[in-house]
Amino acid sequence: MPSPCISRISIIGLGLIGASLLQALKRSPLAGEQQIVFKGFDPGFSSQDILRIKELGLDSFETDKTSLYDTDLIILAAPVHTNISLLEEIGRLAPQSVLVSDVSSTKEAIAQRASSLGIDFVGMHPIAGREQQGYQASHETLLEDKTLVLCATAEMMERQRVKNLIELLISARCKVLAMTPHEHDRTVASISHLPQLLSTALINHCRDDIEKAGPGFATLTRLAGSPWHIWQDIIETNSANIAAELRAFCDEIALLADDVQHNRTEKLKLRFDSANDLYTVLNRRKTQ
Repeated sequence: MPSPCISRISIIGLGLIGASLLQALKRSPLAGEQQIVFKGFDPGFSSQDILRIKELGLDSFETDKTSLYDTDLIILAAPVHTNISLLEEIGRLAPQSVLVSDVSSTKEAIAQRASSLGIDFVGMHPIAGREQQGYQASHETLLEDKTLVLCATAEMMERQRVKNLIELLISARCKVLAMTPHEHDRTVASISHLPQLLSTALINHCRDDIEKAGPGFATLTRLAGSPWHIWQDIIETNSANIAAELRAFCDEIALLADDVQHNRTEKLKLRFDSANDLYTVLNRRKTQ
């Protein structure tokens, strides 16, 4: 009977989030107590990249898929469609006892595919990131004190290996929050995917005046530096929720434009007061 505890973790995709999660887990007190061995693979790695990722904490870079998947926990950290496509291979090569997770920005599509293949799956989404990509931009503190959404039912949360995963994440100083894949995708469409597309739309809209822009505009459009190859899969696997948020925001912008055009100062003041209060709440959460 396999041990319910996690002693081996394989990470497929060693970019910004995969490498940051590797470092955070590797340096967590609980991983040291459990003497966890970290294996990994990334198809784009050169021999120099392999040497560097081992310096960051990877114990073994595995090119043999059978060895890579012979583990207790597989974390898929590639783009969304790649993660989904890997599930069939994992279903063939990995032991039945393996727990599979991912760090994709959308959850319903991959959870449904894992369920159809009979794979023991619980999705993760660390709410952290940078505009830069690749393990070179990773850091052991990137996920520290950040929310990490775990897409698991109450029943799944009580299983021993999932409990051990949660303990490891907490030991790595992540703030674990549970929700369903459906709840997750609706929520991130609002607080993550909508801001990305607004930043992209804003900087394109103001293209003729970019040379005159100051630091406030640069702050507001920071997300415009995010690459399309990362966002293509996210938008394709959460299109309905994102489109709904964009339409709702368009309605809000139309109301705002009308208030500005007709100089409804009291309504505009209420908007600013509400935004000030919400900004205070947001920043208070960051320091907790």
